[in-house]
Amino acid sequence: MAFRPSAERLVPELTPAEEIVLLARALWREGYRDHLAGHITRNMGDGTLLCNPWLLTWQEFGPGDVLRIDLDGVVLEGHWPVPLGIPLHLALHRARPDVQFVVHNHPEFGTIWGDLAEVPPAYDQSSSLGGGELVLVDEYAGAVNSAQAATAAVAAMGDADLALLGGHGVLVIGSTARALFLRAVALEQRAKNAWMVRAAGGPEKSALPDWWVDRQRRSDGNGFHGFWEAAVRAELRDDPELEQQILSLRG
Repeated sequence: MAFRPSAERLVPELTPAEEIVLLARALWREGYRDHLAGHITRNMGDGTLLCNPWLLTWQEFGPGDVLRIDLDGVVLEGHWPVPLGIPLHLALHRARPDVQFVVHNHPEFGTIWGDLAEVPPAYDQSSSLGGGELVLVDEYAGAVNSAQAATAAVAAMGDADLALLGGHGVLVIGSTARALFLRAVALEQRAKNAWMVRAAGGPEKSALPDWWVDRQRRSDGNGFHGFWEAAVRAELRDDPELEQQILSLRG
């Protein structure tokens, strides 16, 4: 049976591996597409993580390519190597075992603000969606395929939910695929729109009222139903082969 939205269910119920794939593909469209860079992990709650493989871009891998690894980065299930920067995720999941989803990549505008060592204001309501605390981690200690550099970055991030990594990229945390997607999209939109406002000679301070910004910051990212679901439908609609892969693996 093909996946089709209904009034009761905007998307089919997805397996954890399918969520990883659809997050990667949907985020690729949203600017998280620095070639082979980037990693997504999902905490399975049993000391293992699901993650995307190394050597495949986010727009091309399928649910059969998803890896299961332990907290030392050893592949338990799957036929690909782990991403080179996976130590960043391992350090974060060890330090914060309650974290469910983590994404790291080098989107263009988020990376630029990290390079500037500045947190951009949210100039418009869409840029403020998703909630969470955004911090700057500006102590570059090397590529995060180094366990030492990864641990230092995670320690500097503290309990924040989003980080601009100076000289590197971004890191986003969410409790669900829906929350992670919304936060990651809003972060890149925030970074892009802030760059455009500054380029146009606009103000350094956002016109959004403090009460709105504070309310949005307290959100866990799960309240915007339909945003993630629309992205899932778009990926399945535009890539019928992906839908067939999912159906085949489900038997």
